[in-house]
Amino acid sequence: MSHTIDMHCDTLMLALFKDGPEADVYDRPDQHLDVKRLVEGGAMAQFFAIFIPPKGVYAHFNRPAIPEAEYIEGCVKIFHNTLERHSDVLAEAKNADDIERNFKDGKVSAVLTMEDGVEVHGMMSNLDKFYDMGIRALTLTWNFENCFGAPNNKDPFIMNKGLTSFGRDAVKHMQDIGMLVDVSHVSDGVFWDVFEIAKVPFVATHSNCRALCGHTRNMTDDMIKALYKKGGAMGINFGHEFLDATEGSLDSRINDMVAMALHEKEIAGTEVIAIGTDFDGIGGNLEVNGPDKMHLLFDALVKAGFTTAEVDQIAYGNVLRIMHEAVK
Repeated sequence: MSHTIDMHCDTLMLALFKDGPEADVYDRPDQHLDVKRLVEGGAMAQFFAIFIPPKGVYAHFNRPAIPEAEYIEGCVKIFHNTLERHSDVLAEAKNADDIERNFKDGKVSAVLTMEDGVEVHGMMSNLDKFYDMGIRALTLTWNFENCFGAPNNKDPFIMNKGLTSFGRDAVKHMQDIGMLVDVSHVSDGVFWDVFEIAKVPFVATHSNCRALCGHTRNMTDDMIKALYKKGGAMGINFGHEFLDATEGSLDSRINDMVAMALHEKEIAGTEVIAIGTDFDGIGGNLEVNGPDKMHLLFDALVKAGFTTAEVDQIAYGNVLRIMHEAVK
């Protein structure tokens, strides 16, 4: 069984919306992911994102909007509640050495991340504040423009917009302090600006191949090759809309995930492939609907011709390598 490092889930947000800041995420059978199933699935590490929800997301969950600072504090509280209450099986990790040490101690690692740099507000001091909070990866944008730059968009004008002046300086600063730069959700223009600037590997925590599924969130073959050149990796996203462009399809199928992995291998090799499930941030009918089912994907990859060593690379090895190089 391969041990997994999953680069993205939205589990903290759902727990906060459903049960408030005193909750934890050890046993949440109503969600895709919880620590209990991470342990059952033999997970090595899980990235827990603090997704910054716009007002439309609050409306979707029929929740009153709260100040961003209060929301972030609530997500962090749930993260630490879980660590403190279940320290026998879970430990925080801020870098690759922590992950390896926790794994030797028989514990799953929890890595705190943030999705959407909107709360940086164009101030480098906020990046430092988030780093000091333990955040070790930041998705530069979500689906709206912010101080970093433009998001993915069907409008070519927006899609070609790159990093802002602050964004360029901030990406350099993130790499200097050891915070992983995540380009999932960004515009093509932002991607190429990050590629130009990056001195250490960067990642697309939860993005698939645009050649196989034309969603603007997915990456072109040229982008995948560029990511490989910088030593980065992209996490296979389990969301149906990023796997299958067929209108009306709600099925997230293992075969489509395998097809993504095969395409990425053909374009750039297995070093660029990782896992970024997007659990608790996606809907539809999932064949792999929790971390305890990850073995189904890995078995399918072996059947498709990947060696066990390559599956280990995809499951955890590539992310661990990148963290050794890019996270402090």
